Amino acid sequence: MKTKNLFTLLMTAGLVVALTSCGKKGCMDPYADNYNAEATKDDESCTYTTSKEAQLAEEEFAAAFAGSGNVVTDPGVSTTSLTPSGGATTGTLSTPPVSMTATTYHGAVAPSGAVWFEGWSFLDNIVKGNTTDVDRALTFADTVTIKDDGSGTGTITLKKDTLYILDGLVFVNDGQTLTIEAGTVIKGKGTPTGSDNASALIVAQGGKIMANGTAAAPIIMTAEADNLDGTSTATTRGEWGGLIIIGKAFANLSTGTGSVEGIPTSETRGSYGGTNDDDNSGVINYVSIRHGGSDIGAGNEINGLSLYTVGSGTEIDYVEVVANKDDGIEWFGGTVNVSHFISAYCGDDALDYDEGFRGMQQFGVIYQDPTAGEADRGGEHDGGPSDCEDCTPFANPKFYNITSIGNSESRAITFRDNAGGEYHNSIFINYEKGVDVEFLLETSQDSYKQFQDGNLKVMNNIFFNIEGGAKTTGEDLFTVSAQ
Repeated sequence: MKTKNLFTLLMTAGLVVALTSCGKKGCMDPYADNYNAEATKDDESCTYTTSKEAQLAEEEFAAAFAGSGNVVTDPGVSTTSLTPSGGATTGTLSTPPVSMTATTYHGAVAPSGAVWFEGWSFLDNIVKGNTTDVDRALTFADTVTIKDDGSGTGTITLKKDTLYILDGLVFVNDGQTLTIEAGTVIKGKGTPTGSDNASALIVAQGGKIMANGTAAAPIIMTAEADNLDGTSTATTRGEWGGLIIIGKAFANLSTGTGSVEGIPTSETRGSYGGTNDDDNSGVINYVSIRHGGSDIGAGNEINGLSLYTVGSGTEIDYVEVVANKDDGIEWFGGTVNVSHFISAYCGDDALDYDEGFRGMQQFGVIYQDPTAGEADRGGEHDGGPSDCEDCTPFANPKFYNITSIGNSESRAITFRDNAGGEYHNSIFINYEKGVDVEFLLETSQDSYKQFQDGNLKVMNNIFFNIEGGAKTTGEDLFTVSAQ
């Protein structure tokens, strides 16, 4: 009996030693769905709904939220003037490039003094609680219809005492200059004569537009049905085309050139792309573009203001797009710099860029329709066309002092298709989601790589009331979309 007990004891001890030496097997990767914290030996059974690489990318990008000086706080933005107080006037600020204006506040509007969009813009009335503009009480001595037979507008001046009606696509041809007096009104037909497509004003390569409005007498481009008497609402979209400017700067197209969306390739005046980043297409000052975004051809709803490879020699300051059916402002390549700009109540994205845009923007207001589902992103930012996402130059524009107000179903910014870009000293309010960056598992070049290389920065910004205040951390506000 004693011998048997001794044998049993020895066998039991041996089994314990054997089990201890073998250890518990399981998945030992904490990024796996089936991670086993008790496992001491990995059995290669790990499974992932989201890849480990994507999870590591999310951690790195989320850490950049606070690490880059971004905060969640109430910026104290006035609901009637967008002037900030409180958090917007404290905290760290990025130093802008020398060509921009250094400020002591976040957002597009200074905390004191004159509000730069007051009086001349449709937005001014919107922020004061109205969805219609003021009655402009305009009268005209004459009405002139402009229809392009291929010869363009010619070098002419449009006068403020005449109402101009665009009938179809009207080009300012190479070598022509269209001068527009302050206070002039230009309207576009929704259905031009003999066409199912909308009207638009298009400044071709080599043409120039000199649209010098003033705060007291802005230039207004709107739909033929808009009487400018305070009855057209900010939700009236798609009534005509819009304004398209085409320059000769670089785009990262595989062929170097392209054709404006909606314009047949047989129409050579719709060609864009070139090699002159300093190209000059004219001046846009105090111009209000309203109720556009209709189809100009081939099923393409256009942006309120489309800037195709426009060069840095072009001056754009004090411009607004209101109630556009598609995007508000979109840049396709180019280097043009825009300041004091507005995109309000547009049906798709407020701001969009693509094809290697590299300009510098400051003092911009995004003001989405507060109705859920009536807008998409505050900024949709693409690096290159789908057939050439790794073509150069990479998109790397800079945005400073933006006040961006969304709605309960929209996202503040998306970077994708190898887009870089920077946002500094800005305010983002009332969105459902924050900033999203595309991460492509099977490629070496994507927007996340632009972030890693220092070409994508979101620094020293204020976020407030994102998803009703539920999203307050870097993990909530800076996300990665892995594909």
